[in-house]
Amino acid sequence: MQDEDRLKAAWNQKTIPVALRRDGKGERVRVRLPYADDNYAWLRDGRRIRPSWNPALGCWEIPKAWFNDLVNRGLRRWGLIYVIQPYQEQEVCAPACMNAIGHECQCSCMGANHGQGDDGGWFSTSEAFAARWGDRHLACRLMTVGSGSRDPA
Repeated sequence: MQDEDRLKAAWNQKTIPVALRRDGKGERVRVRLPYADDNYAWLRDGRRIRPSWNPALGCWEIPKAWFNDLVNRGLRRWGLIYVIQPYQEQEVCAPACMNAIGHECQCSCMGANHGQGDDGGWFSTSEAFAARWGDRHLACRLMTVGSGSRDPA
């Protein structure tokens, strides 16, 4: 199953809560919860701001600032939660590798950039390190109680 299919499957299932963190300006976190009569009150958790229901997408929308609390409380209530969030792949190399002559490469790029030169997309911090960011993707992980979540409560 491809990544996009796995994301859709996680988002569309009905038994495990899902939090979709978006990072664009003004975008809110989208949340799908297993049905319960108290979902609105549980999401709001006594806060002044109210969660809103998006009928077109069939999900709740909450402020970004609630994200960590939502995940922690979701883990306490259900024991697990899907977290979908954007990320950018980082590629690491070094100018010494990109500008090398010869075929031996000992860089973390494993020869992918060896002797290719700098195409202008790299950010070099020294002769030993350069990085560039790839395309944005969505990652999905199933968090469970005790899986490295840091819930102070």
